[in-house]
Amino acid sequence: MIGMQGSLLDLADECTPGPLDGLTRTALAHGAWVDHLPGWLRGSDALFDRLVESVPWHAERRRMYDVEVAVPRLTKHYGTGEPLPDPILVELRDRLSQHYLPELGEPLTSAGLCLYRDGADSVAWHGDTVGRGSTQDTVVAIVSVGAARTLTLRPRGGGPTAHRFSLGHGDLVVMGGSCQRTWEHAIPKTAQAVGPRISIQLRPRGVR
Repeated sequence: MIGMQGSLLDLADECTPGPLDGLTRTALAHGAWVDHLPGWLRGSDALFDRLVESVPWHAERRRMYDVEVAVPRLTKHYGTGEPLPDPILVELRDRLSQHYLPELGEPLTSAGLCLYRDGADSVAWHGDTVGRGSTQDTVVAIVSVGAARTLTLRPRGGGPTAHRFSLGHGDLVVMGGSCQRTWEHAIPKTAQAVGPRISIQLRPRGVR
């Protein structure tokens, strides 16, 4: 059982996305950009509780330096055409698809979910370059529910963190343009006492 301390700023009775006209865009180098909208999903704490219980979370293991290690988060991927675990995820996907269609030229069709149980769970520097994201401009939209964690970005190839976004309790961040192949993003570990967070990643077909 994973418990999460709710936010006093997210007490809406109904879980529903707000308007997107408050998005703030940060232009990055090499044709990349990031849109950010805090608190876009109202009533997100209730969605966190539902997803914790309804999603068949998977604990992955990977080989690293000839040793098999546990991936420090739980995951579940819903591919194009696969039913999503909660109706609100369909609404989020469709609303964001409609908003970004003129820029992207195609809808968002898949959903990847990650559960960060505490500050020890993380994801290392990477870009979503499995598939078309390695060669084409694309969009990856992330809706965060649960406790806030820091998303960091830096140019691909290393160097210091260039941008930080605190994401939780219904916050939205969208990485677009060349971001997946020219920049890297991460959720670093933290020694601070933080609650669990679920990241909902919405992507077009063939991007992961």
